[in-house]
Formats: sequence, C-alpha cells, structure tokens
Amino acid sequence: METLTTQKINRETEKTIHQLPVNQVYSDLETAISGLPKTEAALRLKAYGSNTIQEVKGKPLIWKFLSNFTHLMAILLWIGGIIGFIAQLPQLGIAIWLVNIINGVFSFMQEFRAEKATEALRKMLPSYARVLRDGEEQRILAEELVPGDVILLAEGDRISADARLVEDADLRCDQSTLTGESHAVKKTKDPVLRPDLARAEEPNLVFAGTNVAAGSGKAIVFATGMSTEFGKIAGMTQSQKEVQSPLQKELKRVTRTVSVMAVSIGVFFFIASILLPNANVAESFIFAMGMIIAFVPEGLLPTVTLSLAMGVQRMAKRNALIKRLSAVETLGCTTIICTDKTGTLTQNEMTVSDLWLANQPFKVTGVGYDSAQGEILADNHPVTQAQNQDLRQLLVAASLCNNARLIPPTDDAPRWTVLGDPTEAAMLVAAQKSGLDLPKEALLTPRLRELPFEARRKRMSTIHQIKDPDSQTVRIAYVKGAPKEVLDLCTHVRRGGQDAPVTEALRTEIISANDGYARSGLRVLAVALRWLTEEATLPASMSAYTPELVEQNLTFLGLVAMADPPRPEVAAAVEKCHHSSIRIIMITGDYGLTAESIARRIGIIGGDHPRILTGIDLEELDDATLKEALGDEVIFARVAPEQKLRVVTALQEMGHVVAVTGDGVNDAPALKKADIGVAMGISGTDVAKEAADMILTDDNFASIVNAVEEGRAVYNNIRKFAVYIFNSNMSEAAPFILFLFSRGSIPLPLTIMQILAMDLGTDMVPAIGLGAELPEAGIMDHPPRSQKEPLLSRQLLLLAFFWYGMLESVISISAYFFLNWQYGWPGVPLADSGTIYRMATTMTLTAIVICQVGVVFNARTHRASVFSIGFFTNRLLLIGIAVELILICILMYVPIFHDLFNTAPLGLSQWAYLIIWAPVIILLDELRKAFLRGWDKRADRKKNSSEEVSK
Repeated sequence: METLTTQKINRETEKTIHQLPVNQVYSDLETAISGLPKTEAALRLKAYGSNTIQEVKGKPLIWKFLSNFTHLMAILLWIGGIIGFIAQLPQLGIAIWLVNIINGVFSFMQEFRAEKATEALRKMLPSYARVLRDGEEQRILAEELVPGDVILLAEGDRISADARLVEDADLRCDQSTLTGESHAVKKTKDPVLRPDLARAEEPNLVFAGTNVAAGSGKAIVFATGMSTEFGKIAGMTQSQKEVQSPLQKELKRVTRTVSVMAVSIGVFFFIASILLPNANVAESFIFAMGMIIAFVPEGLLPTVTLSLAMGVQRMAKRNALIKRLSAVETLGCTTIICTDKTGTLTQNEMTVSDLWLANQPFKVTGVGYDSAQGEILADNHPVTQAQNQDLRQLLVAASLCNNARLIPPTDDAPRWTVLGDPTEAAMLVAAQKSGLDLPKEALLTPRLRELPFEARRKRMSTIHQIKDPDSQTVRIAYVKGAPKEVLDLCTHVRRGGQDAPVTEALRTEIISANDGYARSGLRVLAVALRWLTEEATLPASMSAYTPELVEQNLTFLGLVAMADPPRPEVAAAVEKCHHSSIRIIMITGDYGLTAESIARRIGIIGGDHPRILTGIDLEELDDATLKEALGDEVIFARVAPEQKLRVVTALQEMGHVVAVTGDGVNDAPALKKADIGVAMGISGTDVAKEAADMILTDDNFASIVNAVEEGRAVYNNIRKFAVYIFNSNMSEAAPFILFLFSRGSIPLPLTIMQILAMDLGTDMVPAIGLGAELPEAGIMDHPPRSQKEPLLSRQLLLLAFFWYGMLESVISISAYFFLNWQYGWPGVPLADSGTIYRMATTMTLTAIVICQVGVVFNARTHRASVFSIGFFTNRLLLIGIAVELILICILMYVPIFHDLFNTAPLGLSQWAYLIIWAPVIILLDELRKAFLRGWDKRADRKKNSSEEVSK
C-alpha cells in the first residue's frame, strides 16, 4: 500500500471510478473488504490531510474598516482637523475629525457583511463516521477519514466524504444540497457507463454533505476534504472576491471628484487670501479650509447609509431580508435575474394534473398536498373512484405501490408536508381526491414484500395479500415506473372493466399519450398489476420472489402525469420584469423539457425554439460561444455548480448586473459571485443564506421583483437628497467668496462651525425624510439604469449648484445685509465681532436653513408639481423639517452654543423677513417645472407630428 500513500490517488482513477466494477475499485484504491489497517489509515491521513473544509483567509476586517479613513476626502478632513488645532481652534479640529469618523463608520456599514459561509459549510458535515478498519466496525471522527476507508451507511446518516458504493440495500440519498432537486435518488453499486450523466447524477457515488434518505450500503472513500464535490463548492465559494456595488463605485467617484474640486478651490482661495492686505498665513489656511469644507458634502455618506437602512426595512415588509446595505440599491440596476426553478418559480409540491386510462383521460384539479383542494374530472364533470372501477384500480395500485407519507398541518408547519418521495406523495393526494380511503385500502391489502426501484429496471413493485374472500387470487403485485419499460412487460390493458390484449394500435395510443404529457414538461409514470394466482411456478416463500419472476404478464392500468406547478403570482412578476427590460434566465438541476414547460407557462420564454443547454453541452462551449448563446432565449438544465458560476461570470463580463437565486450548497459559489445573491429563507440551506446578499422569507420569485422596485426607489431617493445636500454647498461657499472679493472689508457672513452644523445637523434629518419617499408611479416602466449613469448628472449638478444654489446664495447674503441694515449699515461699518456680527451670521445660517425647507419639498419630484403629490404625504419628511427648525432654534436661543457656533438670538422682525423665503423657493421652482412640462409636451407633439409625416 506504499504506492497509494506516497503518490496519492491517480486522477484518472478518481474521474472514472464510477465506471469500475466493485473488485477493481478495491484494487485501485488499495483497500480490502475488511477495510484499511489502522497503521495504513494513519499514514494516509498524513499524506492527504484531514477531511475538513479549509478556510481561505481574506482581508482582515480591521483593514477593511481602516480603508474607509484613508481615501482622498478622508485625508483632506484629517489635514483640516490638524490645521484647526494649529490655528488654536480645537473645537474646529475636533468637529472635522468627528465628521471624518462618522463618514468612515457609515461607509463601512454599507459594505460590511460577516463572512460565515465557510462556517455554515463545515456545519453540514457530520462529526463522526462509521468505518471498517482491521475488519472491525469503528466510530471515528469524520475528519480522520482517508481515501480507501470503507464506510457504512444507514438511513438518517449524513455522509462525510465522496465514496463509491460497493454494497447497497435499497439505498436512497437526498442530494438536494448539491443538486437543488428535492427528490431522493436511488443508488446502486453497479458500474455506470453513461456519458450523459453529470458527476452528481452518478447513481453509484455518494457525496459528502448529502443524507441517506432510506436503505443502507457500504462504500469506499475516494475523495476527502477540499477534493470532494462539497469541498470544491466550498473552494469556489471562498474564491469569489467581494466586489463593490454600483452605488459604492459611484459614491467613491463622486467623493473623489468633489474632493479634487474642493481642494482646487481651497488652494485657489488660499493663494488669493494671502494676497489680501494684512494677510495672515494661519487665517488664510482657516479660510481655505472653510472653502473646502463648504464644498465637501459631509452629510452625504451618513444620509445614503440611513436611506439604505430604511430601504431594508421596507423590503423586509415585502418578504426580502437584506444582509448587506449596498445591495439595496444594486437591485435597482439589475438587468438579469438567473433563477432556479424548484421552489422559487414553482410551489415545490408535486401535483398530479392528469390521469390516462385506456378508455379516457382525466383531469385532476388543485395544487399541493392538501387533497381537500381539488377533485378529479372526466369531461369537466367530477368523478369518484366509486363511480369508475378502472379509475379506482389505477389509484389503489398507485397508492399501495408507494412509500411516501402525508403529514397533516401542525402549529409549526401550517401546510401539508411529505415524508418520502414527492412524486409518490402526489399519487397519494390524487387517490384521496377521488374519495379513496387510503388507511382502509392498506388494511384490506397488506404489503408482503417490496421489490425496490432500480435504475436498471426503472420501476418498483410491491406484493400484497388479498383479504377479500370473494377474490379469485391470494396475492397481487402492483408495479409502477417508466412508461415504456412498464408497457414492454404488459400483455393486457384494463379497459372498461375488462382486461384486453395489448394490440399494436393500443400500444401506439399509450406511447402517444405518454409523449404528449412529456412534451408538456410533465413527469409520467405507468401503473400496472399482476394477479399472482396459486400456481406451481410461483414460490411459496416471499423472499424467493424476484423482479424477473414477478414483473411479467402485467396488466396495464394507466398513466399518472404530474408536475411541480408554478406559483400563481409568478407569471405577473415575470411580465413585470419584461415590462421593465429585466431578463430572466432559468438555471435548474431539473430536466430540459420540464424546465421549458414551466418557462413557457410563466412567460420566461416565448419563442418557438429556445436553446436548452445541459451541463454536458456547456462543457463543450468556449466562452465566446457561451456569450453568444446568452444573447438568445436560453434555458440551462442539469448544470453543475461550477457551470452555474461560469454562466454568471459570462453575464457580468457582458456588462450585466446579475441577480442569482439559490437554496442549496451547490448554489453558494454563484450566489457569492453575483451582484445580488438571493437565497431562499424557507427551503434554503444555511450555506446559501450566508453566501447571499438577500434572503426571501417566502421563497417567492415575486418578492424579488418587489425588491427590485424598492431598489429603484432607493436610488431615485438618493439622487433627490443628493441634489438637496449639494445645493447648500453653493450657499455655504458664497459668504467666503464675498469675503475674498471684498478684500476682507465684508466680514465672513458664515463660519466653518455653522457649515458643519448644517451639513451634519439641520440638513441631514430632512434628507433622511427624502430617503423615505415611496416608489413613484411608473418606476418599473423603464429599463434599469446603466452602471455608467452618474449619480449626479450634469443636469442635476446644474439644478443643485446654479438654480437652487444661486437662489439660496442671493437670499442668504441678502439676509446678512438685512440684519446689518437694521443696525445702521451702511451708515456704520459692518461689524466683525460682537453681538451684531453674531446675529448677522445667524441670519445667514437661518436663511439657508429656511431656503432648504422649500428645496426639500421641491426635490420630491423631478418634473411633476409638488402640489400633485401633496405636502403632507411623507410623514418622516415633515418630522425632519420640524427637527431642522428646532435645531436652528437651539443653536440660536440656547446660550451654551453661542460661542461654539458664533450665534445669537433673533427677533420677530428678523423671523418675519426669513420665513417668506421657503414659499418663494417653492413657487419659483413650480414655475421652472411648469416650463419643463410644457417643453416636454411640445417635444412630444413635434415627435408625433414627424412620425405621422414619415408614415
């Protein structure tokens, strides 16, 4: 065994292990039926390492936090604080540094997301495993498993490593964590030579992180730790780098641009102030810092973060929990949603929709596992099993050749649930809808033996004792399975209460019905029976009954067609996405025809010939061909985790903002890679939830669309309060410009501390109110915004700086002179200290605040009249305005703040002058908006006229 220990498993052996006969598996992995010797296991543990999920260390959290204090704007503010201390203005230095710290903390809050996906992955692996070593069964730590170990599997076990089966007894595994498909998979020890199967579909392999749903088995480990399929998913998940959201990128661009502009202006005014008579370098520095602070929007990042937080609260009310704040806005620019099928688009409740008997078809109404919500129809008329003996026989057979159980609702689980295979559960529900008493039938016909489903046979059988004394037979066998395989074993067909021979015409009719259901994306099973009369050819012992002995000379009873139906609200949500130019691509582990059927029913695809690409097809496509295929209507079926990740990566390289849904471990890499990872809150694994940015508490696709709508509203609101915040920068800078151009003869009408009081005090609360604006009508009527679209377009900058900003500048400077005029100016010099000067700067400060009250109402709409939406429809905004006015009054009338902020109380005459400006600002902007609306109407008429002429 030295070869395997020193050289490790040959990669080719690992790739082809599913094709090998059992004896060669033992040979190639250099192990024995009795398992590995303990000494050899210890050597292999050193060679292969422990069977654990290794964590890739990322950038330490402390460095992520500190990086928010080292960008250009932050450096400017650190320097500004130092200058404040040098100039013997410690209160200014402290205030500037507090601004910097607040901005850094709020910026970190936007991007922070605790990385717990690896921890969640580890929790999915068991702590212990049962193995054979030195011929004895032992319970060892799962991390000590090595290739070549023989592991023992029983119902309820969680599997610790990837292994090849060498023995099985009706073994079924729940692989939903890896494949996303909820039905249990039948396993076999036999070699598999099918090239069309993906790795996770190989029926003779079991995988780490999956569960044994039924049966038992023995397997030989061939991969441990990060070499398992589970480990590879963990590696892919950890390798996905955290990327900045479009909003984060845009905010950095805005702050960088504004910082450069502010520094340039500050340097210019520093040089200009040096040239003033009696110039002082320290005072010039303070003056320049005043200009820089006036142009730096200190309140922008905190306001954005708080607005995102409010978006999170609104989304939570619509069943979407946001884990990373910046993800809120990213939803608004999503261009493609890559969605799973099962449980997201569908109800994850298999439902029988059709029954086909040789003499007629039946429709089954209702959805889900509650039999009270449906009935069976023949020619649109209800029918029960008591009224149709052929229907009764089909449903009795389907419900007895069955291992599922229906669990009634409880306080913890208010819906009917299933224990076992959902396909079999759907048959039980259909039988109950016909009026069949399932417990009574089970008592009348007790099961004697089961011949389990095998992939080779594609069917299962059960043998039952007939207790009816009038019966001509003692026992009966029920068979269900793949229609063509079952039909090949049938010699008769039940038709009109009689058994008729299977003719070629009848065979063609049955196959045609099956193909019709299959083309519609339905899963179809055939049901048959055989009367086991007391013949000499049948053994007396039940254990002697074999599939070959029982499954012959069958009587065909009918077909059962079923599907996991779409959620009722999904079609409308898909239509809403299409209307908003958001494309939906289905990526599922299910089969192509089933996926296409669901996609058509809910409107994801509409063309006659969509491309259906399987995982095997994807392996043959290069990146260029894949991107070309992504330009068409396409569905991805039976894909592996790395293939789903590849599709998402290709879409991002094409310039799309991609949202991805998922619920299993297999979805984690794609969820982490996506711009928005969306995990299912009900059916989702902890791994998927930790890898995602958003969790749907109702597992409903429609909730994603609601979240997209909220995301768009958040971005619109950010633009609204950005205009509101930036416009005051102009009026804050105007006093410094006036001071400079008067060559110092006009004392500064506004101080730096007053600017900070506005940016981080009076302005912020109303801005937060703007962030609470509800989505505007028609917000989903236009395409997603481009990632290249700036947060502050040229049009918005002109609006902020040269419309609102100029109005506020003129009004605030006039307020400064109005106060001085009241106290004798121009007959006396302008005061540069004392109570009158403080009152004058307070007038400037208050005038800007009053103007901002008008601007905040105007900012609520882009072109529509503010009267059309009402002044009292945003309660938080009204509270914000009230708080704003209270704050300015506190600064004005509470003596403790007078020295710090250079303020003084104002009288009634001053207030009478100030309060008129808010309605003036509103009315002036109403005139501007009316002009723009008229311009738009004229442009539309001109466009329509041109189109009519061209026609």
